[in-house]
Amino acid sequence: MGSNRIVLKFPHKLVDQPIVYRIVKDFNLEFNILKASITPREEGLMVLEIKGENHDLEKALKYLKSIGVGVQPLSKDIKRDESKCTHCGACVPICPTAALVTDPLTRKVLFYDTKCIACELCIKACPPRAIELHF
Repeated sequence: MGSNRIVLKFPHKLVDQPIVYRIVKDFNLEFNILKASITPREEGLMVLEIKGENHDLEKALKYLKSIGVGVQPLSKDIKRDESKCTHCGACVPICPTAALVTDPLTRKVLFYDTKCIACELCIKACPPRAIELHF
């Protein structure tokens, strides 16, 4: 059993199609929508966590790409600019998944992108604007 957090970019011609329904029904996957912005006649964006057997996940991702949906891992889109980060820790208590934590020895803020659900709370809390989400 595997799990992936992915960003789906839908061309305008596909936003009214039941694509998530298809990957659940045809490939026996579970999903959790972390973020979505889909408007008729415009490009759509959805951040999903999908779970299922690894071979089913691979088939589903291949299907999405074959119909024209852009697919990329969520972790590629989450950025923390180390040159801007002052390690003030303002983002740490606001993070609901502990993706941002303070190292007890160095007092530096550590970012674990695999725990991040792209809720964007850290962006608002970060004084130097060192955290960015790109979709």
